[in-house]
Amino acid sequence: MLENEERKQAIIQVWQAAVAAVSGRQAVLNAIDADSAFAPDLVIAVGKAASGMCQGALECFPHCDALVVTKYDHTDPGLLASEQVQVIESAHPIPDQCSLDAGRALLDRMRAMPVDSRVLLLVSGGASALAEALPEDMTLADLQAVTDEMIAGGKTIAQINDRRKQASLIKDGKLVEAFNGTEIRVYAISDVEGDSISTIGSGIGDCHRAKVTARSAVIASNKIAREHAVRRATELGLAVRQNEETLYGDVFDLVPAIGNRLRDAEPGVYIWGGEPTVILPQNPGRGGRNQSLALAVSEQLAGNNNISLLVAGTDGTDGPTIAAGGLVDGETWGDDARLALQTADAGTYLEQHDSLFVTGPTNTNVMDLAIAIVSDP
Repeated sequence: MLENEERKQAIIQVWQAAVAAVSGRQAVLNAIDADSAFAPDLVIAVGKAASGMCQGALECFPHCDALVVTKYDHTDPGLLASEQVQVIESAHPIPDQCSLDAGRALLDRMRAMPVDSRVLLLVSGGASALAEALPEDMTLADLQAVTDEMIAGGKTIAQINDRRKQASLIKDGKLVEAFNGTEIRVYAISDVEGDSISTIGSGIGDCHRAKVTARSAVIASNKIAREHAVRRATELGLAVRQNEETLYGDVFDLVPAIGNRLRDAEPGVYIWGGEPTVILPQNPGRGGRNQSLALAVSEQLAGNNNISLLVAGTDGTDGPTIAAGGLVDGETWGDDARLALQTADAGTYLEQHDSLFVTGPTNTNVMDLAIAIVSDP
């Protein structure tokens, strides 16, 4: 029987293997190696994984210029120091003025490329908030209010991105449309259900409007991450009992199914992928959907000494916090837990109970993973 700390360390190893397999750098290196010959004149990387994706591209094309748009404090120092790389950091999930600066920079660079040029566009989750260009009749305050309303209301990423496309001057294929060169290729890391290029980053890498030779491919996804989680669990000598992408819907609707599954489960590893939603109260506390789900399921696990569960965002960020999620067990739930959930303050509670899972930026973003290990009682 695995003891509590051994279970948690095994879960972390499985999660780390899953995330490493879909890192921005590695995914781009794999894609370039598998693709036909292509020598870009400019690399554009936008999203939470933009830094790692750009690094992978520049390893293959070391003399190429690059533009990187990513979240604050998500850029590798080597890129920041490079004279050939322009970096713009901005806010996520609520866009700020730097998001508009980034959107304008993307459009300007695309439009300025010569007619015989080639561009490699690298897209990952978070791009929707990190870069935006608005029509004259829409202000930043308007954009922030709409975004905040949708997130607080528990809208799915597909619903939010559909709304973003309507006003944007760069989403829904409009950025690619602005390119008048010879050829553009798009590599995307998927953070959406169904892995559609038209949804990732609100379609910032969609090629359906392209006026030149264009091709797009999804190079990393939740499925790939889960496959590597299974591989690592097997290497650790653990039986994988479940691996499915069903982590969708409201956090609190998911709790009974996950809790019931684990309480009656055979010993082994249980893996879920996806991206749940959460409806926030007025003046929410500190936390995100993963922290809320982990804490809520811990009530179902209370009193069990043989189950541990990690729920975490593969990008290392859960909502507007520095935590990726929560790592809980049968001892996590306590007297103040229900109030923490009601006030969307799961992060504070988990931190106080040594159950907060913090990784820092991971240079990828393929939605969320829930990984549980059940040992013999």
